[in-house]
Amino acid sequence: MIDLPKKKFYITNAIPYVNSAPHIGHTLEFVQSDVITRYHKLLCEDVFLATCADENSLKSVQAAEDLGITTQQLVDKNAAKFKELMEKIGLSVDSFLKSSVKKDHWPGSQKLWELCKKSGDIYKKKYRGLYCVGCETFYTPTELVGGLCPEHKRRPDLVEEENYFFRLSKYQKQIEDLVENDKIKIVPETRKNEVLSFVKSDLEDFSISRSVERAKGWGVPVPGDDSQIIYVWFDALNIYQTAVGYGTDEKLYKKWWPADLHVIGKGIIRFHAVYWPAILLSAGLSLPKSILVHGYITVEGQKMSKSLGNVVDPLALLKKYPADAIRYFLIKEIPVADDGDFSEKAMVNRINGELVDDLGNLIYRVLTLAEKFKGEIDGKPELDKRLSLSKIKELMEGYKLNKALEEIWEFIRNTNKYVNENEPWKLHGKELGNVLYNLLESCRVISILISPFLPSTAEKINNQLGVKAGKLKDCKFGKFTEKIKKREYLFEKVET
Repeated sequence: MIDLPKKKFYITNAIPYVNSAPHIGHTLEFVQSDVITRYHKLLCEDVFLATCADENSLKSVQAAEDLGITTQQLVDKNAAKFKELMEKIGLSVDSFLKSSVKKDHWPGSQKLWELCKKSGDIYKKKYRGLYCVGCETFYTPTELVGGLCPEHKRRPDLVEEENYFFRLSKYQKQIEDLVENDKIKIVPETRKNEVLSFVKSDLEDFSISRSVERAKGWGVPVPGDDSQIIYVWFDALNIYQTAVGYGTDEKLYKKWWPADLHVIGKGIIRFHAVYWPAILLSAGLSLPKSILVHGYITVEGQKMSKSLGNVVDPLALLKKYPADAIRYFLIKEIPVADDGDFSEKAMVNRINGELVDDLGNLIYRVLTLAEKFKGEIDGKPELDKRLSLSKIKELMEGYKLNKALEEIWEFIRNTNKYVNENEPWKLHGKELGNVLYNLLESCRVISILISPFLPSTAEKINNQLGVKAGKLKDCKFGKFTEKIKKREYLFEKVET
C-alpha cells in the first residue's frame, strides 16, 4: 500500500513589533493560532506555524533612542521576551524569524522588490503625507478621526521627502474580485465587507521606502539605491514567505507556500487583505488562501493603555497561573471574531469552576474508581452517543473556537452526569466494568478533544490513563486495556 502525502497546512500569526514587551493581546493571538495549528495536526495534516518579529520599524529605532541603546540591542531584548512567552504559553511554533537577520530574511525581501520593480510597479516621487509611526503607515486627512490616527488616537507627523511608491491603484479590480468572490477568504464576513468598502473607495499608490536618514540606517536596503530603506510593510509582510525559505530555500518554499491561513488583528486588515495580495500579484507569486481577523482585548472594560496602567503582562501572569488555565480563559471568554474582556477575577472563576470542578474532578474520581476495581474493564459503548464530533469539527473549521470548546465541555458535563446517574461506587462485577469502560474511554476521548486548547493537561490525562496521544479519528470508543496510574489533580483550586 502506497502512503499518500499528507495535506499541508501553513498558518501564520501577525508579525508583532518588538519595540516593547508583549502584552495579553499578543497572547490571545498566539493561543488562537496555536489551537488552530494543533487541531489541524489532529486531522493528521502536515502543519507549519510561523510567527516572526517585525524589527525593521521606525518605532523600534525611536524606542531604542529613548532608552539610550542601539536598535539591535532593543529588538534582541524584546524578541527574546516574545520567544519566552511563546514557549511558556505552549505555542507549537516551527519558525520564529527575526526580520533583522540578514542571511534568512534580507535576500527574500530584496528579491520581492526586484520582481515588483520588473513588473513596472515601483516608481520614485516626492510627496508630503501624514505618517503614524505607531501604524507605520500614511493616512489621508479623511481617514483621521478628529485629526488623530484612528488606531492610536495620536496626531500623525507631517513628513515630506522623496521615496519609492507601489502602484496599488493598478490592482483595484483584481483585489476587489479576490475579496468579493472569496478567492482570498476573509473571516468573519463583517471584516470582508470592511475590506470591500475600503477597496471600492479607490485604492491609492502607497510609499514602500523611507530615506536612510529618517530610518537612521535601520532596515533592509533598497536594491540599487543606498539612500533608501525598504518600507516596513513591504518588508514585514514578506516574512510570511521568508519564514518558509523564500529567497534562501526554494524546496522548503515550494512545500509550504502559499499560506493557508493568516491570523491577524483587526487593526492591520488592510495591509494583509489589500496591500499584501497586490504585492504578490505584482511579483507573480501565489496568494494566501484565507485571513482570520480577531478583535481586541479590553481589561476590566477599558482599553489597555500605559497611561491607565492596565497593560497585562502575560509573563507575570504565567508566574501565577498554569499556561493551560490562561489558554482556556482566552479561548472560552473571547470569541475569535469579536472584542473581549480580560479580568483576573473572571479567569479565577473559570479555573475553579470549569477546570477544577468539571474536568479535574472527573478525571480524578474516574481514575480512583478504576484503580480500586480488580475485575475486567469491558462493556458496551453508551456515553459516545452524548458526543457530537461532527458539530465540534464544524465549529472548529468555522473558527468558532469558543463554541467548539463549549461543545467539548458539554460532553465533560455529560460524563460527570453519567457518573452520578450510575453511582459506580455501589456497583460490582460486570456492571461496574461496563460503567468504568465508558468512563475511561470518555476520558481518553476528552484528552484528544481538549489537546488543541489545553495541551499540557491532555498530556497529563494520557499519562494517567497510560495511553498515547490520539488523533481526531481515534475519538471513537474501542477496547480499553491500558494500565492506569492516578497522579495529582490536574488543576489546583485558586483561593480568592
